[in-house]
Amino acid sequence: MTTTAPRAFSGSRLQWSDLPRQVRARIVELAGAAVTSETSATTGFSPGFASVLELGDGTRVFVKAVSEEQNPESPVLARREIVVAGALPPAIPAPPLLWSDDDGAWVLLGFAAVDGVAPRLPWDPAELERVLGAVTELAAAGTPSPPGLPDCVTELATLMRGWEALAGNGPRLDRVVEAAGSHGAWVRDNLDDLVAWAADGPAATSGGTLVHSDLRADNVLLSPAHVWLIDWPHACGGGAAWWDLLAMLPSVAMQDGGDPETLFWHHPNAAGADREQVRAALAGLTGFFLHEAVQPPPPGLTNLRPFQLAQGVAALDWLRRV
Repeated sequence: MTTTAPRAFSGSRLQWSDLPRQVRARIVELAGAAVTSETSATTGFSPGFASVLELGDGTRVFVKAVSEEQNPESPVLARREIVVAGALPPAIPAPPLLWSDDDGAWVLLGFAAVDGVAPRLPWDPAELERVLGAVTELAAAGTPSPPGLPDCVTELATLMRGWEALAGNGPRLDRVVEAAGSHGAWVRDNLDDLVAWAADGPAATSGGTLVHSDLRADNVLLSPAHVWLIDWPHACGGGAAWWDLLAMLPSVAMQDGGDPETLFWHHPNAAGADREQVRAALAGLTGFFLHEAVQPPPPGLTNLRPFQLAQGVAALDWLRRV
């Protein structure tokens, strides 16, 4: 059995030989040894360089290297990931950042290379249980949230304006209604409510917890002993303990991992959550996915819009039942 969900991959990725000579030289300098081989990452939406490098001294390092040439937003996210990495508490299951560099054009990050593989898709129930357990542990280790991170409510206030934007753009709303299939008529009939719910979404996510804010199967690595959570540029502080769980579950549903409504309310992080606040946050997230899905594809990210659409439809199906 295979999932019909779009693949979580940029569609392109730089290889070691594609990097400018001075960038390769700087990576070798920072890593402290010559590069003998590379293993490119096969998931994730960065169109830049993302590979585990084997070094001449027998060590390994996972390196990201991005510039505006691949995608204008990639260096922004890389710089933010550097800041986040410096703020994460030691108990967070994230590979540590060993070094970084930013010459104004290329941003480089070198992480400890950890053993692990992405979860199998469609989701294996035992692997999903492990990952959902890691979400519980993340909320515990991230409460109270550490200083030095962006505020979640402020960050999500920008993200959760999708329904408002769609309500003011008839052609794009029509595209969303069409893409939503059997949910399309419901979207049109309840658009005013969707806008109002989403307006309450940012405040609904307020809390005292560090959140990753972009958990999906492609941001997880499983080893026999660990569940590693990777790719942290969207992390923020002051979030609800249930936000990571909620934000992850549309992708789980999209990848045949189960009913998000059931998974959410049976999870420890959802204990005590207010149903109206959950609905507001889910409405905001759904509007984000569907609004983004009908935008032109970003440079170097050919798979992103179909991936967002599939998550948006899964989230919409859930939203109708909250």
